[in-house]
Amino acid sequence: MSSFSDYAENLTLKYLFTTDSVTRPTAWYVGLFTAAPNDAGGGTEVSGSAYVRKATGTMAVSGTSPTNCTNSAAIEFDAASGGNWGVITHVAIFDAATSGNMLGHATLTTSRTISDGDILRVPAGDLDITLT
Repeated sequence: MSSFSDYAENLTLKYLFTTDSVTRPTAWYVGLFTAAPNDAGGGTEVSGSAYVRKATGTMAVSGTSPTNCTNSAAIEFDAASGGNWGVITHVAIFDAATSGNMLGHATLTTSRTISDGDILRVPAGDLDITLT
C-alpha cells in the first residue's frame, strides 16, 4: 500500500499512544478502483458486472526496516459478467466486504483492463503493505 487511510492512521495512533479502546479489524477485503481513492476515501470503486470485494485471506508479516505484510495465498476475483469493469488503476484494503472503512490504498504497478469474462488474480506475495 502506498498510503494508509486517515481512518487507519487514526486507529493506529490511538492504539499505540492512548489508552482509548479501539476496535481492530478482523477481516480484510481488496477493492478495485478505476479512479484513485485518497486518504479520506473517494475514488471510483468498480461496481456491477458481478464485482465484489475479495477477502485477503491470511496475511504474513516479516522483516524489519522495512517491515512487510503480504498475502499468503492468491486472491482471485470472480469473472466480470454482463459488462466490463474498465481499467483498474488502484486497489484498496477495507475492513468489510461492503461499505466499511478503507484502511489503505495504492496505485497498481501496471493498470489492468477487465472486460466481460476476464478474471483478475493477485498471486500470493504480490499484495504488499510496507512500513519503513
